[in-house]
Amino acid sequence: MAVASSADRLRVPFAAFTTVLLLAAAVPAQAEPKPSVKRLKKELATLQKDSDKLITEYYDSRIASQQADKAEKAAREKLAAAQETYDLRSTELREMAIARYTGGEPGTIGLLTARQEATTLLGRMALTQHLIDEQDAMLRGHAEVRDARKRAEDEAAARADELERTVEDLEGRKKKAEKQIEKIKDKIDQLYTAPGARPDGTFVPQLPTGSDNITPRMQLVKQLIQERFEVPYGIGCYRAIQDGGEHPLGRACDFMLSRGGAMPSAAELKRGDEIAAWAIKNARRLGIMYIIYRQRIWHVRGGGWRTMSDRGGATANHYDHPHISVY
Repeated sequence: MAVASSADRLRVPFAAFTTVLLLAAAVPAQAEPKPSVKRLKKELATLQKDSDKLITEYYDSRIASQQADKAEKAAREKLAAAQETYDLRSTELREMAIARYTGGEPGTIGLLTARQEATTLLGRMALTQHLIDEQDAMLRGHAEVRDARKRAEDEAAARADELERTVEDLEGRKKKAEKQIEKIKDKIDQLYTAPGARPDGTFVPQLPTGSDNITPRMQLVKQLIQERFEVPYGIGCYRAIQDGGEHPLGRACDFMLSRGGAMPSAAELKRGDEIAAWAIKNARRLGIMYIIYRQRIWHVRGGGWRTMSDRGGATANHYDHPHISVY
């Protein structure tokens, strides 16, 4: 019996080790299992609980912002009144300064004449002291008005800063709440599965049903979009014209953004973008085959948007509506 050499003894374990590695590489990695309805509902309940907290904080922030807005308006009104008084006193002081420089008194010369005629009773010195006292009182009054105006100005600035802070806080809380609500919408969407779906991701053909003559799969997509987005100009689905598309098969809907072929506004185009993005996000789960919007087509197996040829109009080029077709 031959004795194995040292090299042979080393070679056998190495070969076995290599085989193990190759076998391990050949075994496909298991995909993460789809979440069950029970798990989705549990996650949804957590999201809704957090959402209630965010909405409460947003509500409190709204109240604080409204109070800050009222305080800021009151401070501005107070400042305007103080400014008016300040301007009036400043005018009186200027008149007094001019009168003293010219040897007169603010007001009419007749007033000075009347006072000079009264010197027989008061005496010239007493009248002079009286005028000095009046001037001192006017100066003190002006200083008080000036200080009151400064206080009103400082308060108005402080209230304006407070209002700015509360508005920023309110906007931040609003965005947080909106993001949470968006998560809840996504989680609710995941509770729905397109009817007729096979385990391998393909879809069994369906017959149109109901009064709108569309398939159950198209009906689900239409329902979810109606619940999630505003479609004020209607949804057109089945039509009998055989144009080679899915409309006469009950497998397509147009979600109108404007009326009568008019080019949609910027806000309406944005809503169309949101509908198209939602459809792409949920395409594989809901059996969406392709989307046409803004002279572009997206196919679930195509890997991105592709530009389409110009068909000569807002409706023909799908600028006034996203078109969604299902399997």
